[in-house]
Amino acid sequence: MSECIFCAIVEGEIPGRTVYETDEVLAFLDVNPLAEGHTLVIPKAHHERVTDMPESLAAEVMRGVYHVTEAVEAAVDAEGATIAFNDGEAAGQEVPHVHAHVIPRWHGDGGGPIHAIAGERPDLTDEELDDVAERITARL
Repeated sequence: MSECIFCAIVEGEIPGRTVYETDEVLAFLDVNPLAEGHTLVIPKAHHERVTDMPESLAAEVMRGVYHVTEAVEAAVDAEGATIAFNDGEAAGQEVPHVHAHVIPRWHGDGGGPIHAIAGERPDLTDEELDDVAERITARL
């Protein structure tokens, strides 16, 4: 069996509840769901981080997220969805294989917005924000 649990699912070595599949992308229900219908969308090829994937594969993963989100929301009558990547161990990534979480949401479900995950927010000045924007832009 592969050391990566998601690669083992792709290879059929362990079962997964597949809901979407293309030549490059697989989506299956999370075995420890945060909500009914919580689905993971992964590239079939092993890549640990989003930026480890070729750009074309990243686009295919997002195409899968697009289709899966619509289907999941309809299947469980969700009012919305939180879509997230935990990219790297510091960000909470538990399985080192790129995966998008599609988590159905409803008003009053007790979950918070994506802003709740970061803890205390920095108090940045306009000059500091400009500096960060310039540093990011210089690397694109």
